[in-house]
Amino acid sequence: MVSDFPKLDPREEHFRILGPHPNRKLFLRYLPALHPLSADRRPVLYVHGATFPSALSIAHRFDGFSWRDALNEAGFDVWALDFCGFGHSDRYEEMNMPADEHAPLCNAQDAGDQVEAAARFILGHHGVSRLSLISHSWGSMPAGRFAGKHPGMVDRWVLFGPVARRPPRRYESAPSGPAWRVITVEDQWNRFVEDVPPGEPPVLARKHFDEWGVCYLDSDSGSRMRNPPSVKVPSGPFIDILRAWHGKLGYEPALVQAPVALIRGEWDGLVPDEDARWLFNAFKVSPIKRDIKISRGTHLMHFEVMRAALYRETNAFLLGGDQAPSPEAP
Repeated sequence: MVSDFPKLDPREEHFRILGPHPNRKLFLRYLPALHPLSADRRPVLYVHGATFPSALSIAHRFDGFSWRDALNEAGFDVWALDFCGFGHSDRYEEMNMPADEHAPLCNAQDAGDQVEAAARFILGHHGVSRLSLISHSWGSMPAGRFAGKHPGMVDRWVLFGPVARRPPRRYESAPSGPAWRVITVEDQWNRFVEDVPPGEPPVLARKHFDEWGVCYLDSDSGSRMRNPPSVKVPSGPFIDILRAWHGKLGYEPALVQAPVALIRGEWDGLVPDEDARWLFNAFKVSPIKRDIKISRGTHLMHFEVMRAALYRETNAFLLGGDQAPSPEAP
């Protein structure tokens, strides 16, 4: 356990663990369950998306309460991983070099190996054989690689705003790009509000976003030395998303054997109905599947007015109890 980073909660614990890269360590934050469900711990690992780490997603408190808090109160031990290049995990050496000199960093294959390292550490920490997953957006790809490769280690999986495969585009080669990119606070604001239909009331308070934006710049020690201030992140996730929209998803849903729940907002521009339908059908062997669409939500619903509905749906699915007892033999 390490204590070099500020805690978002007095009970929070931090760990820096070895990952798939020999010279880089991964950061895990852990909040023990307030009231464990049983003597057997129920760990949940959160896998973040393409542009911001765990402190700014599941652990970020709006009006004093976070998604992690909701899980914690429901009896789950909540873990969250920062991928290499994000948050408190080590940066790739290539992020100190010109972006166009290297291939995109932190793609789904690499990130999937990082999820596996985190999962093995968590399972060893609790002395259990399985954990549940929550992934956001691009995070579904590395989470899916892990779930498909190690089905016996995954209890249940919530995919929030998951990216799906779209048909291949004729005469277009697979996209590529630079090793890394920078994102400003204004870039984030534009992305957060772009899917709300014209004439609809805002779903994200500007006050909440401005508070979040300060923390966002804090996630990169060099952010305020750039003009305009911006956060440097690996480009692999963006390229993975583009490749999925060119016919190549970063994992194989048919290998996943755990129950899955797809949760998305009514206005999620990255996950329209046809994408969700394809992905739902692609989980061919999952014994339980749900496709849950929540009104007045976008791809960033965990920050918005409908976030409590997201929390409730997530808890309900992860708690299980959705299979009727087997009928007694006559």
